[in-house]
Amino acid sequence: METIKTYLDNMFARFPKTARILELKNNLLSTMEDKYNELKSQGKSENEAIGIVISEFGNIDELMNELGIEKVEEFEAVPMISEKETEDYLNIKRKTGFRIGLGVFLCILGAATLILADTLFSADIPGVILLLLMVAVAVGLFIYSGLSFEPYKYIEEGVQLPVSIEAELKNRYNRFRPRFNLLLIIAICMLVISPIAIFVGDMFGETASIYGVVILLLVVATAVFMIINIGIAKESYERLLGIGEYSIKKKNTNEKRDKVIGAVAAAVWPLAAAIFLLCGFLFDLWHIAWLIFPITGIIFGIFCSIYSILTENK
Repeated sequence: METIKTYLDNMFARFPKTARILELKNNLLSTMEDKYNELKSQGKSENEAIGIVISEFGNIDELMNELGIEKVEEFEAVPMISEKETEDYLNIKRKTGFRIGLGVFLCILGAATLILADTLFSADIPGVILLLLMVAVAVGLFIYSGLSFEPYKYIEEGVQLPVSIEAELKNRYNRFRPRFNLLLIIAICMLVISPIAIFVGDMFGETASIYGVVILLLVVATAVFMIINIGIAKESYERLLGIGEYSIKKKNTNEKRDKVIGAVAAAVWPLAAAIFLLCGFLFDLWHIAWLIFPITGIIFGIFCSIYSILTENK
């Protein structure tokens, strides 16, 4: 049986991984397996059954011509990855999700540390030093994640999976989705209730309200870490399987959209950081300048949502 699957994988490796081609491949696999089982029940040996099935399969080019599918030579070959490459890709994506999530967590925690240090020591310098150290560690994590992922970029340009690996990956993805949904709901609820810390702190005086802000930032940082971590894990499954946002129909649209959103993000977040530091150093507004980051995040999120909707409608 594995010989038949491998034979089909090799035969279809020259064709693009479109929905029609995959459907044809799965139908042929099912037909060949039925024929194989029938021959085995008639007393044929495994080698005899496999030989008969493959010989009756016919010429793949003739079959494609009969179905009106363009010639193989007109397509760019899509590489087929092995089980090891698949596992390596999933592992590096999990590590990337953790590192990027941790980096963002440290950036938000740096703002909380700055506010806390100013409250406890009545001095900005310790908090600024801690903030810069945390941001430096975060930037290091971002750079390291990008460099570590570099050898696996070819997988995100389009690959094929052997039938057996694809089936196993679909099962793993289906088992992962309930966990993703649960953690996403928890993270969103944490973001929604996080302002409660400020309201409760405000009931006990100005100092307590500042501690409330610190708690709010810690809750937000934890929620954002969870969303990034599970989001990248989900993305890795969908990229390999070619489903969801990474289906063939959406691929070109998503690539254009991601470039625009990436370009905007590359300009917006450094600008927000610059405004934050200027407000702090020039006007001594550290106690309120942190609001720049959540406000920027909300505005950027609204922009991404509206732009995505407009792009999909087009």
